[in-house]
Amino acid sequence: MKRLFPLLIGVLFCVSLAVPSFAQKTDLAPTPPMGWNSWNHFGARIDEQIVRQQAKAMVTSGMKAAGFKYVIIDDTWAGKRNAQGFIEPDKKFPNMKALGDYIHSLGLKFGIYSSPAAKTCAGYTGSLGHVQQDADTYASWGVDYLKYDWCQRPSTLAAMKTAYEQMHQALLKTGRPIVFSLCQYGWFAVWRWSASVGGNLWRTTGDIEDNYYRMAEIGFSQVGLSKFAGPGHWNDPDMLEVGNGGMSEDGYRTQMSLWSILAAPLIAGNNLAKMTPYTVQLLTNPDVIAVDQDPLGKEGYPVKQEGPLQVWMKPMADGSKVVGLFNEEITTNHISVNFDQLGIQGAARVRDLWLRKNLGIFKSKFGAWVPGQGVVLVRMWPVKK
Repeated sequence: MKRLFPLLIGVLFCVSLAVPSFAQKTDLAPTPPMGWNSWNHFGARIDEQIVRQQAKAMVTSGMKAAGFKYVIIDDTWAGKRNAQGFIEPDKKFPNMKALGDYIHSLGLKFGIYSSPAAKTCAGYTGSLGHVQQDADTYASWGVDYLKYDWCQRPSTLAAMKTAYEQMHQALLKTGRPIVFSLCQYGWFAVWRWSASVGGNLWRTTGDIEDNYYRMAEIGFSQVGLSKFAGPGHWNDPDMLEVGNGGMSEDGYRTQMSLWSILAAPLIAGNNLAKMTPYTVQLLTNPDVIAVDQDPLGKEGYPVKQEGPLQVWMKPMADGSKVVGLFNEEITTNHISVNFDQLGIQGAARVRDLWLRKNLGIFKSKFGAWVPGQGVVLVRMWPVKK
C-alpha cells in the first residue's frame, strides 16, 4: 500500500492537469459577457470595414469603459476551405488575423461564429468534419469568443451534446481561453446540460425581434431558470435590440432592466457608430450595468404578478435587492410590492437606477407609477435596526 500511494498521488496530479477545473471554466465568464454582435443590425451586410468601425465606436462612445468588450462577427464571414481543409474567410474579410489584432489593440476581445452543421444558418461553410481545424484557426486569429449555432433540425439530445462537447474539447486543445456560446434555441432544456459540455452561455429561446411583444415574450419566459445560472455559465435570452428603432424608449429601458435582472449576457445588436445620446445612455448606465455584472451571479425571478403587472427581484452580493416593476399594459399603472415578499424586514433605503437618484427610506412597501410597456427599476438596501 505504501508503494502504491505515491503512484496514486501522481495519477491524480496528472488527471488534475489534464482536465480543466470548474474554477478555470468560471474564469472565462465570471460575470455575463458584454459586447456587440453584427447580426441584428447588419446581417449579411457585415464586412471588415464595418467591424473596425463598430470596434472603434465601442471605445469612443464610452461602451468599453462601461464594460462592453466582445466584438463578435456573426454569420456570413466564412469562405471556402483550402486544399488542407482549413477554413478561409470570405472576401469581405481579407485578413482575419489583422482584424483580430486591431480589435485587441483597442483593448477589446474578438468573437466569431460557426455551426456544427455543414452549413451555417445563412448557407456559409460550417464546421462539420473540421472541428479541430476550425478551433486551431480561430486561436491563430486571436479569437476570444465563439458563438456555435446549430443551424439544422433538432436531431437528438445525444447528437447535440456530442457536437457541442466536440467543439468544447477542440477549443481546450488550442490552449487559448475562448468563451463558448451555445446557440440552439433552448431545445432539449439546454439549461440543464449545457455547462456539462463546456458552455459558458446558452440560448434559452428562439430569435429575438425588435418589437416589444417579442422581447417581452422572451424575457418574461425565463421564469424557473435562475438555478441554472451563475459565474461561468449563463442563461442567454438573446441579444439586445436597444437602438434599432422598433421599440419606444420605455420598451428599450424594459429590455435593459429585465436582461440585467436576469443576469443575461448584454450583447448589443445596433449600429454603434450612429447612436443617439439616449441610446448611449441606455447602454452605459452604470447603476443598471452593475445589476447585470454583480459578482454574486444570481439570476432574478418574479415575486409578484397581477395580470400584466409584474415585480421581479434580484439578490445582490452586498445584501441589497434590485427590484423591477414591469408594466406590460399600454396604459400607465401603479405597481407596489411589500418588503416581506422581497425578504426585507423593516425599512429599506431605495435608489431609482434609471434616474440615478436616491428616493429615501421606505417602510414595509414600495410602489410607483409605471408607464405603459415600461419599468421602474430600483435598488433597496435594508436599514439596520
